[in-house]
Amino acid sequence: MTQSVGRYQIQEQIGQGAMATVYRAYDPKIDRTLAIKALREEHCADEEYRARFLREANAAGVLSHPNIVTVYDVGEADKTPYIAMELLEGTPLDEAMKNDEPMELAQVLNIGIQLAEALDYAHNNGIVHRDIKPSNIILCQDGRTVKITDFGIAHLTSGNITHQTQMGEVLGTPQYMSPEQVLGKPVDARSDLFSVGVILYQLITGQKPFKGDTIATLLFQIATENPEAISKYRTDVPNDLRQTIDRLLKKQPDKRIQSGTVVEQKVQLDCALGASE
Repeated sequence: MTQSVGRYQIQEQIGQGAMATVYRAYDPKIDRTLAIKALREEHCADEEYRARFLREANAAGVLSHPNIVTVYDVGEADKTPYIAMELLEGTPLDEAMKNDEPMELAQVLNIGIQLAEALDYAHNNGIVHRDIKPSNIILCQDGRTVKITDFGIAHLTSGNITHQTQMGEVLGTPQYMSPEQVLGKPVDARSDLFSVGVILYQLITGQKPFKGDTIATLLFQIATENPEAISKYRTDVPNDLRQTIDRLLKKQPDKRIQSGTVVEQKVQLDCALGASE
């Protein structure tokens, strides 16, 4: 990557994933520090991949929600597609969960409400994330606000890209995939909600609901087995909240909670009931 991308001045690399590299950058036109996410060089050679990256990034750019990272600009420099977006100061949720300790219920409920609101907004605007996982959720510096990143970009793993790329994504973050993703079936908004159920389960119990020793075992568990009851790990979780998470983790999409709005309402109710106890 050169020292500039278009008008943006690259300052330092701050992250890298299987698909893209993220840089801290500066926009001198409006005196703003931001993040530049650039497609990795090995993917830039694929015309279809580049085109889809830009198309999905533009789609994600229409989203404007307090719990979704803001996309400022999308472009291409020296045949490298990039996204200019909000630079988030905070901690990825996977880092906050590294000690495998259960989180206080009030904070879990707060995170659950924000995720449900953001996903409902995105789904109503025709965007399905397809890769909801703790590393794509930033816990901001205030310790309460969360923001979802990489909206729309995960669509790249759902099309007619190479089997190798798809399997690479599976191997990277399989614990949060829905059964329909594991089985290669069509994916819609309810897949994102399954992933939220996995995250809430882990936040509450300190345990991943599916934790096979091998990829094959793990994918089999996601597709066919129910996780251990939350009550095995924690006894202070209201029954309604346990039932909400159980419904999010249903194998069949038709049996899950069907929208982020319903998840939000149920979690808000759980929050209100908890406050009254």
